[in-house]
Amino acid sequence: MSEQAATAQAVATPFIDNPRTRVTEWRFAPGAETGWHRHDMDYVVVPGGDGALELHLPGGEIQHAQLRQGVPYFRQAGVEHNVINASAHEFSFVEIEFK
Repeated sequence: MSEQAATAQAVATPFIDNPRTRVTEWRFAPGAETGWHRHDMDYVVVPGGDGALELHLPGGEIQHAQLRQGVPYFRQAGVEHNVINASAHEFSFVEIEFK
């Protein structure tokens, strides 16, 4: 993976942001990342396609996740990580946060 790909940023496109819910599409080129962040709200992720993510966690832990198109997953508030597209192709998901 080239250094440029390793430091590319995922692109966030907000769709809904109201007093109860925030919905954002995240689109990643191969190797693109979100950057370190903490989720202050419970959330659901719905993948837009099949792909692999590399999750960098506090303390240096790295987890790998294989996501399938349309198969959602839920996480509680408090998650801290940097999410990197480990796929050889563009990958996207929709993140739904509950305020």
